[in-house]
Amino acid sequence: MSDSDHLLEARDVKKAFGATPALRGATLAVARGEILAIMGPSGSGKSTLLHCMAGIVEPDSGEVWFDGRRLDTLDEAGRSRLRRTSFGFVFQFGQLVPELTAEDNVALPLLLNRASRKKAYTVARSWFPRLGIENLERQRTGEMSGGQGQRVAIARALAIEPQVLFADEPTGALDSLASEHVMELLVTISRKQGTTVVIVTHDARIAAYADREVMVRDGRANIARSRAEAAL
Repeated sequence: MSDSDHLLEARDVKKAFGATPALRGATLAVARGEILAIMGPSGSGKSTLLHCMAGIVEPDSGEVWFDGRRLDTLDEAGRSRLRRTSFGFVFQFGQLVPELTAEDNVALPLLLNRASRKKAYTVARSWFPRLGIENLERQRTGEMSGGQGQRVAIARALAIEPQVLFADEPTGALDSLASEHVMELLVTISRKQGTTVVIVTHDARIAAYADREVMVRDGRANIARSRAEAAL
């Protein structure tokens, strides 16, 4: 894989929280359109690595590159702009606004990007049949099941057509059947949109949906292997 194929890179990234090191020099590259699973036990640094690559957490040293430019040297306003326009996020518990309806939650990032109200809600509503949650547009997300809420979270993340979707334990709060449904939808729609996906998980069944997987241990990322290579 050449450098020109890389959309996202972490280069020798280090991060500590107080006296506790979380990353000890993690290096990782993600190709355009790739679905990559970051695996590792609790406390290994995998979520911190994802947060550094997404511009949520600023590394202590090392470099993070996105689409040919340094991400870690941007100011907070620049990183925030990228998170609104180029990055989508799905977290373990969705982080939806429970008092708002499902369509309000999906339209919210579009409104923050200054789309007109009409356009934002037209785009938001178009996602519900695609994710099998039609007729739930006006329901408050605080009244939904975990699986329904995660589908709304996926719709919210993909509605802006991000270049990268970051998913941190996206099925951790779901049962196995709901987890499979959510992952199948996420992967299918991401493939259609050409979205690069970075998934943090400790579950091998979830990692199996990825093109490659990388194991993070003690704050370092081991060489990622394709699913075909891992089967050899």
